[in-house]
Amino acid sequence: MTTTQQRNRTNHDPQSDPRVALVTGGNRGLGLATARRLGREGVTVVIGARDADLARAAVAGLRAEGVWASAVPLDVDDAASTRAAAERIRREHGRLDILVNNAGILPEATAPQVLDPLDPDLFLRTFRTNVLGAVAVTAAVLPLLVHSERGRVVNVSSRMGSLSDQLDPASPYHALVVPAYQSSKAALNGLTVALAKKLAGTRVKVNSVCPGWVQTDLGGADNRAAAPTAAEEAAKVVVRAALLDDAGPSGGFFDADGPVPW
Repeated sequence: MTTTQQRNRTNHDPQSDPRVALVTGGNRGLGLATARRLGREGVTVVIGARDADLARAAVAGLRAEGVWASAVPLDVDDAASTRAAAERIRREHGRLDILVNNAGILPEATAPQVLDPLDPDLFLRTFRTNVLGAVAVTAAVLPLLVHSERGRVVNVSSRMGSLSDQLDPASPYHALVVPAYQSSKAALNGLTVALAKKLAGTRVKVNSVCPGWVQTDLGGADNRAAAPTAAEEAAKVVVRAALLDDAGPSGGFFDADGPVPW
């Protein structure tokens, strides 16, 4: 460990804000920006990522900035991996207060060839990560979240998952047709509502957020140049939902401007 990392560890006082957050897909893009903002708020951040080298690099960068960060191997498509990640968090931290289901894919934009938009395999691949991955991770860590005094689940969705928005000709996303991705985000929103109702008698709050069109690799090689919103800016809406106080909503869908219609 470097001198800088040792100093950062010394300066961080987990007793001042003992909350622990897991950010899936947290090694780059929006996930990393979210981890950074949570860390700046004093939250201990655990990055969940498939690529161990990228995760280590992300953690090193966060620690150099004074963020108390670590990483766990996590493939949201693998049930054994999600259970192992949850057990490691329990063993190493003894708690989890915030889950950010950020990991997601958009193969309709990133595939090297034009895909059939109604290819069942495309839907299976997209739903496996964007929906079932969020279900698996949430199920694995829920026993920890329900013991938190401020348990929060944030599902990173999209306005493209809003049926109302997709039917609105004035929406900037109206012309986009990516059925597998749009359907997966609509399903993720459905999960948000169901979980919020299921957990209504607990301290856990569950919400969906749309970070906007973000400058990340999710939308393909040209996305960074075309997207209007930097990841650091987009992360604000995610962190706002993650740090909701007790009076905050549950079972909602929000972007930077406020509530988004279902």
